Amino acid sequence: MQTPSHSEASVRRRAPAAERNRDAILTVLARVLPRNGVVLEIASGTGQHAVHCAAALPHIVWQPSDPDAAARDSIAAWRTHARLVNLAAPLAIDVTGSDWGIGEVAAIVCINMIHIAPWEAAEALFRGAAERLAAGGVLYLYGPYRRNGAHTAPSNEAFDAQLRATDPRWGVRDLEAVETLGRDARFTLAEVVPMPANNFSLVFVKDGRA
Repeated sequence: MQTPSHSEASVRRRAPAAERNRDAILTVLARVLPRNGVVLEIASGTGQHAVHCAAALPHIVWQPSDPDAAARDSIAAWRTHARLVNLAAPLAIDVTGSDWGIGEVAAIVCINMIHIAPWEAAEALFRGAAERLAAGGVLYLYGPYRRNGAHTAPSNEAFDAQLRATDPRWGVRDLEAVETLGRDARFTLAEVVPMPANNFSLVFVKDGRA
């Protein structure tokens, strides 16, 4: 592999959390995602998950996206570095916008977004997913959640307070509220998978009902 230039390497962002949780997330994704087709990742961030998943799932076309230009630059730099034929160039998708710039996809993945965004972003995510997934399509969410109105660990409670101090519209979401949001958008919460560091994988499946 060609040695990256200093400028290219500096554009590639690294999130320590992404390096810690990527294998655990991939284990779930490898089991629940379709065997082929386009998988749209919403809020791809640094691009580390996109590269890791695309490399491990070569029959899937991984389509990263992020509303932030610097994040898209990082994703693009990771893509150049990895040279994966099944990793597409990042799209500028804001889930709250009416046009995502992409039509029907096989599955949608969203890692660590809905707690670092207003609740309207979660609503828009489900609304947009319902428009782009056929019956049986998977919407995968990962992150911390409250269960039955309570935090699952003191660290999550502290993280929630930190998020809300940064922006009152942010915060660790109630899993039951997210499940209701999914149900209203014609999704069934098929699995809740406990993950390391007090996180959860939520696997939603698009219903066949109109």
